[in-house]
Amino acid sequence: MPQTRRRAAFALCLVLGLGAAAPAIAQPVASRCLAVAQSAPKTLPVSYIPVQEGLAPPAVEEVAIRFVGHSTFLITSPQGVTIATDYNGYAGAGVVPRVVTMNRAHTSHWTDNIHPDIEHVLRGWDPAGGRAEHNVQVDDVLIRNVTTDIRGGFGFDGSVGVRVPDGNSIFIFEVGRLCIGHVGHLHHVLDTEDLAWIGQLDVVMVPVDGSYTMDQAAMVETLEIVKARLILPMHYFGPTTLNRFLAHLGETFDVEINPSPETIVSVATLPPSPKVLVLPGY
Repeated sequence: MPQTRRRAAFALCLVLGLGAAAPAIAQPVASRCLAVAQSAPKTLPVSYIPVQEGLAPPAVEEVAIRFVGHSTFLITSPQGVTIATDYNGYAGAGVVPRVVTMNRAHTSHWTDNIHPDIEHVLRGWDPAGGRAEHNVQVDDVLIRNVTTDIRGGFGFDGSVGVRVPDGNSIFIFEVGRLCIGHVGHLHHVLDTEDLAWIGQLDVVMVPVDGSYTMDQAAMVETLEIVKARLILPMHYFGPTTLNRFLAHLGETFDVEINPSPETIVSVATLPPSPKVLVLPGY
């Protein structure tokens, strides 16, 4: 099956909870983020939650996101599932996450030194040369991925300048009624097929270095396409690079500097318009 049709068929299976289009994954779990993206637009106040008379409203589901550094975030679900993105062996002092995701573009984004207590190791590339496909339910978190191409020569295979198909994954975490995306080592602007495969994103984590990944202006263009409400910069190495990225934003995005490396996110607290939230750390 051609790549475009294969991706589209697998995306449909994720929405419907079917498994036929993806032999590598026996029982894909239905994706809320894909289903919402493909449904007719609806406008509801963010605080509106239908409640039956005499019943207390459901508890607000809060997700903690801590910036560990580089491109690693520690995500903690309402039920306590811990996930480290672009895991390179460190997720914080004394922290052993239950789930780790990794990408292959640099050795600082992955490791083969895996702690034995880590339950799920999700590589964003297929070591056999195909396409990585993940659809994993861990308690209250659904984790899936969308592969993108990378440029070679980043300390992995030495093929400088050569496009490496499916060498990176955008990991999507569906948790607490939120759709959270980590784009990994993204090297190109997302096309229509990529966006259809990703679905709705409420929160997105993006590299803003402007050189090792992609041009900063192109990254801003990507954010305008993705339309996430909360944007968390990563992979910025220092204040000079970060400030250069912020200068590219213009008036499209609000900007806030968080006082700590951790933020608590919920459906009720998403900003009404796109906002860049800078968590301290490089």
